[in-house]
Amino acid sequence: MANELYDKGREGFLDGSIDWDTDDIRCILVDVADYTVDLAAHDNLDDIPSGARVATSDALTGKTVVAGVADADDVTFSAVTGDQSEALVIYKHTGTESTSRLIAYIDDATGLPVTPNGGDITIQWDSAASKIFKL
Repeated sequence: MANELYDKGREGFLDGSIDWDTDDIRCILVDVADYTVDLAAHDNLDDIPSGARVATSDALTGKTVVAGVADADDVTFSAVTGDQSEALVIYKHTGTESTSRLIAYIDDATGLPVTPNGGDITIQWDSAASKIFKL
């Protein structure tokens, strides 16, 4: 699979329920052995089994929305242990899994897959024209 947006994530941008530059947006390192992505059916964080979630970031910082392109500062997951991670999921954090909207699934990025060893893992977002993703 290539990097894609969840259908409900796209819907959230169009209906105004997701605001990239002001909402609490986070990402998760995901073990795909424990999660099969379904971009059409999966809508919220509770669709990703807890066993598939290797690490969760703090809120993304430095977010921008220039020309329909989503970007943010690079993100660091601290002291990561657990299963190999082959993908990232970006979501809107609400504090409640059943309302935390899934936005993007990224499995084609430099450094993926990554095997945690107890150290920090830094995700460097693409510096090309589409950055993290483009609407």
